Amino acid sequence: MTRRLLAGLLGAVSLLGGVAGCGIPERTEVRVEGTGPVATGGATSAGRVEPPSRTAADSPEQFVRNFLAAPAGEPDRAYDRVRQYIDRGSHSLLQEKQGSEVVLTVVRLTKQPEITTNLDDIDVTISVQQVGRLRADGVLAPPEASETSYRFRLRPTLEAGEEIDWYVVNPPNVPLLSVDALATYYESRTVYFWSSDRQRLVPDQRYLPLAVPEDRQVSEVVKWLVAGPSEWLGRAASPLPDRTDLINNATRTGNRWEVNIEMPGVDRTRVEQFGTQLAWSLRGVYGGLDLKVRNQQDLVINDLEQRRQTHRIYRVDDPPRRFCVYDGAIHALAYPDETPGDVPVGAGANSDIVSAAVSRAGTATHAALVVEDPNGRRQLAVGLGQGQVSILKRSTGRGWAAMSRPVWLRSADQREPVGLVVADGRLLRFDGGAQPAPVTLGLTGPVTAVAASLDGHRLAVVVAGVPYVVAVNLDGGVLAVGPARRLPVSLAQLTAVDWYGENHLIVAGSAAGRPGLYEMSVDGALELPLEQDLGAPATHLTSYPANPFSSFGLAMVEANEVAYRTSPFDRIPQDLVQDVDGARPGNPTAPFFVY
Repeated sequence: MTRRLLAGLLGAVSLLGGVAGCGIPERTEVRVEGTGPVATGGATSAGRVEPPSRTAADSPEQFVRNFLAAPAGEPDRAYDRVRQYIDRGSHSLLQEKQGSEVVLTVVRLTKQPEITTNLDDIDVTISVQQVGRLRADGVLAPPEASETSYRFRLRPTLEAGEEIDWYVVNPPNVPLLSVDALATYYESRTVYFWSSDRQRLVPDQRYLPLAVPEDRQVSEVVKWLVAGPSEWLGRAASPLPDRTDLINNATRTGNRWEVNIEMPGVDRTRVEQFGTQLAWSLRGVYGGLDLKVRNQQDLVINDLEQRRQTHRIYRVDDPPRRFCVYDGAIHALAYPDETPGDVPVGAGANSDIVSAAVSRAGTATHAALVVEDPNGRRQLAVGLGQGQVSILKRSTGRGWAAMSRPVWLRSADQREPVGLVVADGRLLRFDGGAQPAPVTLGLTGPVTAVAASLDGHRLAVVVAGVPYVVAVNLDGGVLAVGPARRLPVSLAQLTAVDWYGENHLIVAGSAAGRPGLYEMSVDGALELPLEQDLGAPATHLTSYPANPFSSFGLAMVEANEVAYRTSPFDRIPQDLVQDVDGARPGNPTAPFFVY
């Protein structure tokens, strides 16, 4: 994320989080530059960022904003911070929990709070969208509450007849945390779990309070790994062995960390895998690490960054190349600051194409094409080869009336790759044989878009205009998905989605009736406008996601048969399309990346 994008994200953070969106800067995403957000109105001491005190506000509006930030910080003090805002006679209305059971109710305000001043007190009504439950383990779990508004009163404290501060009377019975406060007082972290087949690391998003001292952050990450992956990733990610536990907190001597852990029943291979898992989960931490596993030989990592570089988690050796469909054929796009790629499909197969997905795996090329038959219906053509693909197999039958851009699962066995496509409102899987078969999501409504993450174990889908994320398991060649997690968004009528980073999506949807492009976190807490007026709903969206080896997410989109790129947002002109007859007018369509 560029500084301009980060600044725009933080600028969008306000008391009103609805259409404008709210940003959650992710320090461990390489798309974020710098050291993360600076809290406004909070207290900072030796790297600790605390929410503002009850007496810090100079207006009821500011007090409400601060009250919705009060529980932010380390979980064991969340209720104490909220109680400071509440009139003593109303303390019993707050239903408290302790330890690992502490949960904060995260909400997005859908309009400005209604504040009405009475003779003796102030009535406050906040209208909200339920975003999720922030647990003590840093997971933002799906929401359980259904309230769309909360009402409470403010009792003013008077001095010389003037209000100088306030207390909350009849508060909500749960601690409320606004998405604005989540953005300001937490940093988004990525930890990793081995896939179910233990062949790939799968990212998992967590939130770490900025109040946690630096010397405790390594211990917090290890505790997250011990607790296991988020529930929605359960089908795709493997927890650590039963009875794994951290022995005391991690300690640091100079630039070396020491972690002592109990991990019963593991062999040397599992210890090595945990060392790699821990190194990636501590991305941003440098120096050495001594991992001491009880009853096992110690693992010494002299350089965490070197460990990450020598145990790469994604197959992204080459920069992405841009392509498009022009006059029914694939052509390279040549921007002045980019090197165009070679067309991945041979001339004999490069015709009647509507959209395409091409994936590289070393020297292997996997091509999946949506083609138009003589009757105007869609068919799938799939080819596997080395370098350029010249022979493709076509699906049989009468085809489909509509078919989305296909995607490949990059985690699949490269000898037998697996892809996904949406056809006539159904999600289908395919392999090199090009014969799609239905995939059951367990959701009601037509599927309109599908996208696969860079790790290949997570999907994003749009069903009936609503975004979901889904875990994927491919053990033994059997594709198993779900359960799906619905993402809370203020956007409407989503038409397309793709992965924009490890824990970020790019979506096409409407806000205030205007179709646009938005960046969104994988849990739905973040909504950041990228382009707020496409002029028409996007029918095609493709992205190259930011990752540890690339500093930016790139995207291209098609709306109303016109193709655009992002960063900067501009139309893709015909003169960038390689190897075409300039005398034949036309527009590039269905752009895509090859990497």
